[in-house]
Amino acid sequence: MASHEFSSIRSPRIKGARRLAKRAFRRREKRFLAEGPQAVREALAAPRQGVHELYATSEAVQRHADLIDAAYARDIPVNRVSLEVMAELAQTVTPQGVLAVCDFVDVPLSEVGEARLAVVLSHVRDPGNAGTVLRTADAAGADVVIFTDASVDPYNGKCVRASAGSLFHLPVVVGLPIAEAVDHLRGQGASVFAADGRGDRDLHAAADSGSLDGRVGWVFGNEAWGLPEETVALTDGAVSVPIYGGAESLNLATAAAVCLYTTARQQRTAHPQRA
Repeated sequence: MASHEFSSIRSPRIKGARRLAKRAFRRREKRFLAEGPQAVREALAAPRQGVHELYATSEAVQRHADLIDAAYARDIPVNRVSLEVMAELAQTVTPQGVLAVCDFVDVPLSEVGEARLAVVLSHVRDPGNAGTVLRTADAAGADVVIFTDASVDPYNGKCVRASAGSLFHLPVVVGLPIAEAVDHLRGQGASVFAADGRGDRDLHAAADSGSLDGRVGWVFGNEAWGLPEETVALTDGAVSVPIYGGAESLNLATAAAVCLYTTARQQRTAHPQRA
């Protein structure tokens, strides 16, 4: 197990890792950076996740000894770096001192089993929102998150950080056309709803009618302009989250949390044996 110490940002190894901040290089290498102790911990805990190496400052090596031990247990090199080098590698203003070079985790849709609760991100461009929705989907017990071809890259550093490790917990599918994603879920017998504030029925009415009791897929759209009509037309209709106060709307991540947890509750109430 070869580990090294790096104190220069001009090292070819450091430059190679730093390039993974760019989508084109991530795609070419099929690798990405998982930054921060939570993301690194989840990457190391995932049994089939490829982790190639860790970079850590001396302080982080002492503070996160459990991560270092876990890496050594898997014969993963741990490279010590200076604060200057970590600042070059990290994509945050105040780096937490540890990051990992990981293989892509996405899988083909054909490898995903039947989904009881599925999430489709269509034209979602903000990586922080996308990562938060991924984290929420994981918490709500979703079976898959699909990033359509018009959505942000799930390996964007901000998206990875916002997912808080959930990127390593559930199947993620990347780059599908929205029509293909919806058709696949419908083929599994799921009802697919578009989450849209302009929906002609609200979430509570959908829940009360039993529409959320079976297999359900949710399509979430762009933070600023929502879902286009042609996308809504592919689904079983638009559903809105009711606003009881004076707020104009909910942001994407909050609306997704309400929709997913309402659905998860309905499914568990209707089918307690599956909970």
